[in-house]
Amino acid sequence: MATDDQHQNLRREVRTLVRHWREQGRYTARSDNWLRGFDPEFSKELAARGLIGMTWPKECGGRALSNTVRLAVTEELLRAGAPVAAHWVGDRQIGPAVVRHGSERLRAEILPGIISADFVFCLGMSEPEAGSDLASVRTFAVRTDDGWRVKGRKIWTSGAHHATHAYLLARTERTERKHQGLTEFVVDMDSPGITVSPIVDLSGEHHFNEVTFDDVFVPRHRVLGEVGNGWKQVVEQLSFERGGPERFLTTYPLLAELVATAPGRRDDVRAEIGALVARLATLRTLAWRLARSLDTGQAPVQHAATLKYLGNAFEHDVIEAARRLFSGGGRPPHQGYLQALLASPGYSVRGGSAEVLLSLIARQETSQ
Repeated sequence: MATDDQHQNLRREVRTLVRHWREQGRYTARSDNWLRGFDPEFSKELAARGLIGMTWPKECGGRALSNTVRLAVTEELLRAGAPVAAHWVGDRQIGPAVVRHGSERLRAEILPGIISADFVFCLGMSEPEAGSDLASVRTFAVRTDDGWRVKGRKIWTSGAHHATHAYLLARTERTERKHQGLTEFVVDMDSPGITVSPIVDLSGEHHFNEVTFDDVFVPRHRVLGEVGNGWKQVVEQLSFERGGPERFLTTYPLLAELVATAPGRRDDVRAEIGALVARLATLRTLAWRLARSLDTGQAPVQHAATLKYLGNAFEHDVIEAARRLFSGGGRPPHQGYLQALLASPGYSVRGGSAEVLLSLIARQETSQ
């Protein structure tokens, strides 16, 4: 069981680290930096301090700390708008998935590279025809004597142009039920046949991509878990993706600016800002409950989807409040607001659209 001292000591360590980096001008805090702020040196500094793979078993290179301890660290990084994109996906969900389902050989190949911040992972999930409906993926893997051959396309693949490895969800069997016949793979991004095409957003930034797999060979041992068990595993894995504090702290740097202006505002404006802060407190409570569930070995799929759905609405409301309070009156555009606004279309897509999340929540509710 984690102690309050562990949480507080690690919070102080992270606060000191990000303050030094900001004072030295090594990064600028901004919304969505957990996905857009790619800085391998920052990730390697976290790795050197043992702040990646914290929850993994010691035999896997981790520190066997609780998910609540990790949550304390990730909250501080997100509050600071730190550039953590280089290690975020690997640490958040791929590492835990390999720990749970990977073979001894896959663990030995993959986990050390994640924990040292040498490996950068991207997620090969969404597809042009399937969107957030992962059960409808068409990327297909055909078994060969020594592995698999993969053909298909993935879209909205964040960081694929930086990635050394990809998590890939592909169909390995054609079945009547679309949730069956799916398999997870770990793929080297320098494999012949992989093409990464940039998707540039409205701000001119490039972090989304389309990735094409044209007869890409994947060795047999790079299957993650069991062949055909991909749907069950990916739903479990999405508990790590959807249930983290990045689902409501993406816009924290902008919210902090709103809070800083509250003392000079009218009563109704202070009440609006106060309501946002109260919602943030509620979302944090949900995240901490979810982390405790993970510590007991559960995969809280419904709670993670609920947190992601509510967190997404909260982040859009923060941006809307900033639009009203920072815009107009002949003032120049507020840069923090503009940056968060331009990043916001991705908030609704990654981790599942609102419609997919509501369907998942409903299915879980009716099955109980």
